[in-house]
Amino acid sequence: MRLVFGFFLLIGILPVFSQEKTTDEDAPKIKVDSLYREDQFYFSFTLNTLQNKPVGLTQDKFSAGFSTGFLRDFPLNKNRTIAIAPGIGIAYNNYHQNLKITESNGTYAYSIIDEDVDFNRNRFSQFLVEMPIELRWRTSTFESHKFWRVYAGFKVGYLVYDRSIFEDSTGTIELNNNKDFNKFQYGAYISAGYNSINIFAYYGLNPLFQNAKTSTETIDMNVLNVGIMFYIL
Repeated sequence: MRLVFGFFLLIGILPVFSQEKTTDEDAPKIKVDSLYREDQFYFSFTLNTLQNKPVGLTQDKFSAGFSTGFLRDFPLNKNRTIAIAPGIGIAYNNYHQNLKITESNGTYAYSIIDEDVDFNRNRFSQFLVEMPIELRWRTSTFESHKFWRVYAGFKVGYLVYDRSIFEDSTGTIELNNNKDFNKFQYGAYISAGYNSINIFAYYGLNPLFQNAKTSTETIDMNVLNVGIMFYIL
């Protein structure tokens, strides 16, 4: 009787071990995507400085800018560590300085504000639609999105809206859509860093103004914007 009972107990236990073995072997395996892309949204925050300034022009306040957009990634090699990435985005740039802009009968005049003149604020700002394209090098793999990167790019911006404002104790002068600004603005940039946070620098290759001058010289200012770039998948 004990022998019969032991036989049935053994038969009952064996399927349990067999089932556990089958479960381990048949467990679903995670499929690795070897054709991944680094399609990314980007955000940048910059300190904006003016280059090739007219004599006497200064920036005595913090001038900020930001941009945001989306980049589509196209890998160029088997390891997907080299790629190009075109995109589209928007940018806002603000410049505090002492170049006073006035307008009369559709004609704009530009003058450097003397140091002894007291005023509350003087700045111009621009809103642009941008089309960047990047040549990308990175150490990314399909297993991790944390990697080193160096992205060199070129972008063209179309000026959608601009505003200049001067304010002193006597009143405010506000002007919009100055026809002397270059509608198309373009330049080169570089972004380098690790993971999401990167150092970013942009240098404008053409002047902000297409037809502007003070009483003594032509205004050929371009820009250098330095800050931080964030890439988010």
